[in-house]
Amino acid sequence: MGQNHMTQEQELAKEKRRQQRNLRHAHAKGLMQGILSMLDHNDIVVDCGANVGDVTVPLAHTGAQVIAFEPDPYAFEQLQTKVEDFPNVTLHNAAVGTKNGTIKLMRAVNFDDNPKGGSVKSTIVEGGRNIETQDSAQIDVQLIDFPYFIQKLIQEHGGISFIKMDIEGAELEILETMFVQDLFKNVDLTVAETHENKFRDLRPRFKKLRRNVSEAFPITKVNLDWI
Repeated sequence: MGQNHMTQEQELAKEKRRQQRNLRHAHAKGLMQGILSMLDHNDIVVDCGANVGDVTVPLAHTGAQVIAFEPDPYAFEQLQTKVEDFPNVTLHNAAVGTKNGTIKLMRAVNFDDNPKGGSVKSTIVEGGRNIETQDSAQIDVQLIDFPYFIQKLIQEHGGISFIKMDIEGAELEILETMFVQDLFKNVDLTVAETHENKFRDLRPRFKKLRRNVSEAFPITKVNLDWI
């Protein structure tokens, strides 16, 4: 009886998480429509973790200058095909971090069985759930110092209209650095999906980041609950 009770509690908790996730998806979809309606050829937007282009392509259709980063070779190939007719899109087959160089890209353990679904989980951050850690399964990819990249864009263009970040844990160090360097003020809207649920050891840092950002900026400026 006790075991059944626990199962019911787990099912209720699972359903609550599902509802919350659906609400976030609905909110993100509505937010995206609003963003798209306000962009034109004068805007600079950046898509970090572009994957196969589900966000990059709608951004490209606005005429804005789109800069997209995607480190996974499988996803990048799909992305290239989708945006090849958009002269306003610049692609980088690279991961973003807080320094330049090369780094190991780790894929989901089920990547070979489902490369499209698995590619969204590819990460450069160690310690994630259901990530293959064998050296033979890792890929060397280029790493771009994203805060520096953003600084250069701001110097060249005066500001950035939109940054979207979905990079499987690597967002933590980047967002911390952007906060310290006060880079958010020159970006109209930054949205990020944070992945503390996948990286238990990083949860205290994520919690501190969320507190710092929420105290300094409204959600209409920096939104850490993207999807």
